Formats: sequence, C-alpha cells, structure tokens
Amino acid sequence: MTVEADRGVPFAVAFDDVVANVERVIRGKRTAVELAVICLFAEGHLLVEDVPGLGKTTLARSLAASVNAGCHRIQFTPDLLPADITGTNVFNQRAAEFAFRPGPVFTNLVIADEINRASPKTQSALLEVMEEQRVTVDGTRYPVPLPFMVIATQNPVDMDGTYALPEAQLDRFLMRLRIGYPTLDAELEILEGRQVGRRVEDLRPVMRAEDVVAHAERTLAVHVAPAVRRYVVQVVAATRTRHDVLRLGASPRGSVALLRAAQVRAASAGRAFATPDDVKALAGPVLAHRLVLSPEAELRRVTAEDVVAEVLDAVPSPRRLVGA
Repeated sequence: MTVEADRGVPFAVAFDDVVANVERVIRGKRTAVELAVICLFAEGHLLVEDVPGLGKTTLARSLAASVNAGCHRIQFTPDLLPADITGTNVFNQRAAEFAFRPGPVFTNLVIADEINRASPKTQSALLEVMEEQRVTVDGTRYPVPLPFMVIATQNPVDMDGTYALPEAQLDRFLMRLRIGYPTLDAELEILEGRQVGRRVEDLRPVMRAEDVVAHAERTLAVHVAPAVRRYVVQVVAATRTRHDVLRLGASPRGSVALLRAAQVRAASAGRAFATPDDVKALAGPVLAHRLVLSPEAELRRVTAEDVVAEVLDAVPSPRRLVGA
C-alpha cells in the first residue's frame, strides 16, 4: 500500500521530487533536506540552527520555490516590533475607520531569518500563529493561508547579539536541524553551480501549494500500530526521568510531533505503516530542542542529542508490530 494524493501521484514520488529539486541548490546535505521536507508535509515548523553562511536561508527559500508557495522573509533585528510581524490596524481617513493591514506572516511559508536577534517580546509574536494558524489583533482573529509553515534560522546563542528562544516557542517547532559544513566535494559543487547559474531564482516548482495540503492529509492515514505508539510515549516519557542531566523533559506535544513525523517518513518510503526505525531516525531532530539541560550537564558538555541517543539505547524497541 502507498499514500497517494488527489491526482494519483504516490506520495513517495512527490516527496522525492521535492527533495531532488531542493538539492539542485543545496548540495551534499540530503539528510537535512529530507528532514525539512518531512517537516513540511507533517504540517510543522522548522528551526535551522548553525553558524552564518551554511545555507540556512537558501534551504528555506528553495523549499518554498519547489512547492510554488507564497513566501515572505522577515529579517529579525533588535528593533523589530511584534506588529511588524503580525500586522496592525491602520486608520483610513477616507473611510473614517480602522482597517487591518496584514503583516508578513500572512503567507504560506514564513522565513524568520536570524530569529534570535530579536527581543523575546518580538519572538513571542509568532506563538499564536505557529500553534493555531491565526493572528488575533485588537480582539479580531485573522486566519493565515494553508499550507502554513515557519522556517526560522538562528545563529548559535553564544554569538554576539543573540537571545535564546524561550522554551514555549522552541516547543512549537516540530524539528530542529543543523546543516553543518559541506564536504570538500560538495563545496566544489557549490562553486561550480554558482558558475552555471544554479540559484534559488532558477528553481521551477514541482508541486502546487494545494497539493502539499492534500498530501499532508493523506499521510495521516499511515497506520501506527499500538506497539509503535507506546514506544513513542515511552521514549518521550524517558526524557522526563533524566533528572541528572535535564531540568525539563519533552512535553506531550513532543510525542504528537514524533508520531506525526514518523508517519510522513514512512509514507516517503512508500510504506502505509510506521515502524520503530522511523521513530528512532526522527527522535533527535524532533525531541532534542525540547529538552533543557541541567547546569551540571552543560559543564560536562553533554548535549541534548546525547541524551536522546542514551534514551533510545535504554528504551526497548518493540519487536513485533501488530497490524503493521
């Protein structure tokens, strides 16, 4: 069994088409690209964290171009205000009334560039729209178009002029990923690509925005056996008992996100059922940013990814999947 969209295109084929299109610009980072596309079809938000110059913004723009989605880029700076993101009511003198002027979040894909350079007050302006896909201004609710996705980029928090994102906002990102430096061969391909004109502006869409919604809905039909659901809960719950290295474990929102991402990964492989391997492959990107390390762990240079890996080793994986 495979997951198919309205026009009969198998999801695995559509998924590979989007990944391949993004890879025309982002070279040598297939895992990062696949995670970003999984996040898109899981209807989640993506946080890309790494040092400047590694293609964080290019990844976001390439993804938007590949699915022909509306895209707005917001450059976060210390003087950015919440109304600059969500929009505000402006008085129309001719009509003698206030009219709502939408902000840049009213689009399909919002690129929040260097999100941790803005103040916490401005960062929090995204909380409602990321969770509920709507904006409330002066008591009136305004829905954003679908599909809707926030791709935020941030520099490491120890760099000058950055503010750490609050835990409540981190929890609203389905995944966090790091791109990392390219290999020598991949960097050479980047230079060669620049010479032949491989730019985001040259990408042609391989999918319509409305098809993203259709495919996302159909991945919800991917079967998750009770044993796999229990495994997801056990993995997430295990992060709440690591009091020696964690001040805060993953919330139930983490369980929901992990299961949803596992469904999309299974569908991308042409399967109509999720497996424990899907859960293991996505646990790090989905859970690590939701964990708050203890001061002792930070002194020992333990990372959240290390904790997730230890949890996966400690929690037994189900051997027999009933109904899979």
